[in-house]
Amino acid sequence: MGPHPAVAAIRLAVRRVLHDILTDHTRPPGEPFPLGPLVLVACSGGADSMALASALAFEAPKLGVRAGGITVDHGLQSGSDLRADDVVSRLVELGMAPVESLAVTVGRDGGPEAAARDARYAALDAAAERHGAAAVLLGHTRDDQAETVLLGLARGSGIRSLSGMAEVSGAGGRYRRPFLHLDRQTARKACMAQSLPVWDDPHNADPAYTRSRLRHEGLPALEKALGKGVVGALARTAQLSRDDADALDAWARQAEASVRDTAGLLECAKLYALPPAVRRRILRRAAIEAGAPAGSLFARHIEEVDRLITGWRGQGVINLPGKVVAQRQGGRLVIRQS
Repeated sequence: MGPHPAVAAIRLAVRRVLHDILTDHTRPPGEPFPLGPLVLVACSGGADSMALASALAFEAPKLGVRAGGITVDHGLQSGSDLRADDVVSRLVELGMAPVESLAVTVGRDGGPEAAARDARYAALDAAAERHGAAAVLLGHTRDDQAETVLLGLARGSGIRSLSGMAEVSGAGGRYRRPFLHLDRQTARKACMAQSLPVWDDPHNADPAYTRSRLRHEGLPALEKALGKGVVGALARTAQLSRDDADALDAWARQAEASVRDTAGLLECAKLYALPPAVRRRILRRAAIEAGAPAGSLFARHIEEVDRLITGWRGQGVINLPGKVVAQRQGGRLVIRQS
């Protein structure tokens, strides 16, 4: 008798990603990894990441891959250090090595959710570098993807925000998300079938957090009004949006050289001739290169800069995040640090 269907589904998803990782980290014939490549799982102790950890521990040895685990202690709840120690113990019991708990300090920039995410990824990046990991697996599910699309829609930040989370992201494709095509219930059923203890983060049910309100109020209301296929439809929207955004990004990269003069300045007349979606991507890239933080640069900022091209009425300097300014001078668009 084979494994429970949910267990089989998560193992298959992880197996496919491990094959991709091995393909991406090829080495010359006759020069195998001395110990096998290391793949880490980021594990909070919740159902999604525990299901992911169990599948990685099961599949990795069959492919000559070493499986390790990292849990991040954000220090935002009483007893979070004890919870982190418990997760470490569970990962060790699964046969993982190395396993470690990383304590981080969460700042305030961008709100509590964004600040916690930034601190978490910084810790995971450092751990991956320190251990020489080929990849870090994340347990985001199709439900998480649907929530991310709706949050992007609410921000009005354009098609890139609607593309949600990528299956592969980070420097050198470090982060992999095997579960983006699986729903949250599949991960929880897999844990139940394997008698894996899981920890339900109280923040996930706290209405003080935007994603929590969306999860427990917004999405159920949409499903009630539109039917049960909303989550799957939003996930498909993410993939379609990502394909479109990738194509437009490539177009913008190719077009950028043609709209700069010999001194490297952007020429307003040539920018004006481009389709708006391409032009605004070039403007966004220029602002980021000048020092504007990508996470703080919203559509409204780029629209203001774009009006220097399309609606020129002698406007003054446009102030952007990161002390970056944009202004029109003699038919050129200058974006620089103030």
